[in-house]
Amino acid sequence: MSKAHRGKGIRELPTHGRGVCPVCKRSNVKVLYEQEVNGAKVKICKTCKAALKHGKAV
Repeated sequence: MSKAHRGKGIRELPTHGRGVCPVCKRSNVKVLYEQEVNGAKVKICKTCKAALKHGKAV
């Protein structure tokens, strides 16, 4: 069975959800995860979200 609707939510976002992560400053990565960083809610990449969750990033 095919997965026809996988990724439909990010296709509607500008540039398909890609941009510059404000934490690690990498460009052209998917910034989809909303997280509170320094008192402000920003969208960050998957690796930075995991690092913040495990206490490895500030």
